[in-house]
Amino acid sequence: MQRQNRTAFYLVGVVVLMASLSFAAVPFYSWFCRVTGFAGTTGVAAKAPDEILDQTVIVRFDASTEKGMPWQFKPMQREMVVRIGENALAFYEAYNTSSRTVAGTASYNVTPDAAGGYFDKIACFCFTEQVLKPGERVEMPVSFFVDPEMLKDPEGQYVKEITLSYTFFETPLTEEQAALAASQGEAVN
Repeated sequence: MQRQNRTAFYLVGVVVLMASLSFAAVPFYSWFCRVTGFAGTTGVAAKAPDEILDQTVIVRFDASTEKGMPWQFKPMQREMVVRIGENALAFYEAYNTSSRTVAGTASYNVTPDAAGGYFDKIACFCFTEQVLKPGERVEMPVSFFVDPEMLKDPEGQYVKEITLSYTFFETPLTEEQAALAASQGEAVN
């Protein structure tokens, strides 16, 4: 009987350990992607580097929304030529086509993956939730640079074009946002 109890205790311990690791996996994976640029995950920086090189890279801009999201979302420029190390500023436009307030959060990545660890954002609309009232149109900036360290990377040194992609997903309104929308006579979903 003591042997069965010990086995049961070990099995429960394994289940608890596996459950704990599964919860830790998501933040660890997110951290890993941000640090390494894995899967095209961009970095975040406080400021652009002091070094601006003569080499340039073409940055293309892409935008989409999840199916059913009532926003039109597009880049305001299709592409720009950026000197490596230079702080650049691009804009995206979002327009709420619905008759209700809609909140959204943008996910993002860059391709090719080799550029992910060297594409850094200083400021971006994607860092926070965006809330648009019915019929509201906004221009949203993203300030970024391509780190000169990319040219030292065996794969990164051959990158000549980078595509920055965003996808907006609808997120639930907070209680305060929903109450404000309701007070203005909007239907709240």
